[in-house]
Amino acid sequence: MTTKTSQKITPETPAEAPAVEAGTPAAPAAGSGPAAGSGPAPRRAHGGHTTRTAPPASPARRWGRFALHYVEMVIAMFAGMALLGMLLDAAGLGLSHREDPEPAYLVMALNMSVGMAVWMRYRGHGWASTLEMCAAMFVPVVPLFPLLWAGVIDSGGLMAAAHVAMFPLMLAAMLRRREEYLGCAG
Repeated sequence: MTTKTSQKITPETPAEAPAVEAGTPAAPAAGSGPAAGSGPAPRRAHGGHTTRTAPPASPARRWGRFALHYVEMVIAMFAGMALLGMLLDAAGLGLSHREDPEPAYLVMALNMSVGMAVWMRYRGHGWASTLEMCAAMFVPVVPLFPLLWAGVIDSGGLMAAAHVAMFPLMLAAMLRRREEYLGCAG
């Protein structure tokens, strides 16, 4: 889809690019059109002046953003767990993982989810990807609670196994929407 410009856009030097006259289609955005990724970035009219759109990021840079976002999610998860856990303890609402492992784990998963959701929404991610990431906090207990109830694992085993499972589940959620995380909204 092309758009019409209402201003004349001229390059800084004649050799850079042809001028775009009023009423002619504007250049496609970087990363779109038949020659995406080739040649100089197109010029766009922006508030009466000309700007150059950023060239597409290299694959290494995009995967670096992906890895950074994963680390950010781990930090946000632990921050939510620690900060909200301290608030609950200070209010006398903390639960013992040894005495009440099921509700204690669910409250902790909620605290971790809140931390991640706040950070993801701040970074511009949509609700679907945010809720998928939060689900990674709760999914591990689906098979683990029955093992706890059957006496196969204890509360410590529940916490250890659930925390170990969260990390690959978070990665799976990110890989499922890899284009979103490679571009890293925000």
